[in-house]
Amino acid sequence: MEPSSTPADRHTYRTPLPRVALTPDAGHGPLDGTWWPRCDALELELPLLISSLEPETAVRVSVYPGACPDAPHAVMSPGREIAVEQTGTGGQAHAVTVDCGALGRWVLLVVPPEEPVGTAARPLAAATDPDNSPTAAGLPALAETGNLGDTAEAAE
Repeated sequence: MEPSSTPADRHTYRTPLPRVALTPDAGHGPLDGTWWPRCDALELELPLLISSLEPETAVRVSVYPGACPDAPHAVMSPGREIAVEQTGTGGQAHAVTVDCGALGRWVLLVVPPEEPVGTAARPLAAATDPDNSPTAAGLPALAETGNLGDTAEAAE
């Protein structure tokens, strides 16, 4: 009788890719892209986001208190600790700021995790269009009115 074999990769867990879209060739301006987390737990989502930016320096993330009232002060990520601070007012309510010191600073529109694919795809596409220059405060309003254009790929 021969021993049975099972494929080794059958039980392998793969970390999902972050749903983030960055504006190409942007000079870290008023809005550098869009981030669509899968859930509102920063402990789970921030390491994926930060790894997609590939900074090798210390990282500090600023979030709006109204959007993340239970945000931790720090999030552990492989090889680093991500400092989290609650800051900002008004227009920052829909944005997260990722400060990577000498590497720069990214301001990203945050699409709520519960948004359907069709709704989230518009701001993801608009934020990556170098011809658009909306602010974090203005992009959600544009998405609601449908003035972002009809072509967008879902980042799922």
